[in-house]
Amino acid sequence: MPDASSAAPQRPAEQRPIAVTLQVVSIVLFTFIGYLNIGIPLAVLPGYVHTDLGFGAVTAGLVISVQYLATLLSRPHAGRIIDNKGPKKAVIIGLFGCGLSGVFMLLAGWFDAWPMVSLISLFVGRLVLGSAESLVGSGSIGWGIGRVGAANTAKVISWNGIASYGALAIGAPLGVVLVNALGLWSMGVSIILLAALGISLAWNKTPAPIVHGERMPFLHVLGRVLPHGTGLALGSIGFGTIATFVTLYYASHTWPNAVLCLSLFGACFIGARLLFGNMINRIGGFRVAIACLSVEALGLLLLWLAPNPNLALAGAALTGFGFSLVFPALGVEAVNLVPASSRGAAVGAYSLFIDLSLGITGPVAGAVAAGFGFASIFLFAALASLAGVGLSVYLYKQAKAIRDNVTDL
Repeated sequence: MPDASSAAPQRPAEQRPIAVTLQVVSIVLFTFIGYLNIGIPLAVLPGYVHTDLGFGAVTAGLVISVQYLATLLSRPHAGRIIDNKGPKKAVIIGLFGCGLSGVFMLLAGWFDAWPMVSLISLFVGRLVLGSAESLVGSGSIGWGIGRVGAANTAKVISWNGIASYGALAIGAPLGVVLVNALGLWSMGVSIILLAALGISLAWNKTPAPIVHGERMPFLHVLGRVLPHGTGLALGSIGFGTIATFVTLYYASHTWPNAVLCLSLFGACFIGARLLFGNMINRIGGFRVAIACLSVEALGLLLLWLAPNPNLALAGAALTGFGFSLVFPALGVEAVNLVPASSRGAAVGAYSLFIDLSLGITGPVAGAVAAGFGFASIFLFAALASLAGVGLSVYLYKQAKAIRDNVTDL
């Protein structure tokens, strides 16, 4: 366990809760800007690659998924930058990368008469954006914890998630509106301007202190957070199946308005974080994770068995509500396992598991759907959530036994 004396100064945590929250929000604003840049092209690029450039559906899908691959591979490097150079510098570098991806978006639009050149520009831009995502997202978490104290880790992670999911929900329709009104170039310009705004806001903002001390090798950090990250990955499968397959699931039943499932999932996700985020500090991360994964499993089972769209909506709502606190609940327990000097690496290593989960959910759930029908993927996801419950119970008992032994000594 990390020595409390090695942590960043804890005095900011003694502020009133509203002051702490406002300070956290002022920092996760950079996550919002970064993920708004990610969301803007999300709903546009597959259609542009397939329809305008004339490439196949697989290529159109790869343009989106290559970003997640870049995020996954850049997590270790992002953690080192955060720990060695400070989270503020990591966020600024990440926002610069977001702006650079906008430049490649502009180039793709200018060279649309040469489809291969345009496609290569898009791929490069997506790789840059994926690397920037790991810096902005993890950097904002490290910056927030450094400013308000480790005691508020759960609050920082919760608000960071609200910022990211809220930005994706706003960015996707905004990108469609921009392209329909002005063309592809408008997305590139918007991304560049948003990145410039983020850099200007971050430039003079108070940095978090760099915690000095021995840096744990990334693989050692990964080993410590592996059980918690596995629980996160199991819980993330439900989100991945809904995001990827709910429209096809609705179509298989000839139900209308599949988009309502996604909207309700997102609304319940954000609502639960706002209402119950403090429960992690009150009763502990493992207990919250056990409760949340159980609720998520219930929602996924309801989606599996739903005889009509109304019950499917209820299932999506329960799933969003349950999944909402899985990341911060297990994340608090994971980050506490490493010294403060390696906190950035811990956040990056832990976040890696959601990237990995979302990356493999598509093909695995697709294979399940091909063999057993679209409804079956929600049973598959529910079983994964229940496995996460079992793992969280085991980790909770293990941590409790360690605490009891320390108390006896």
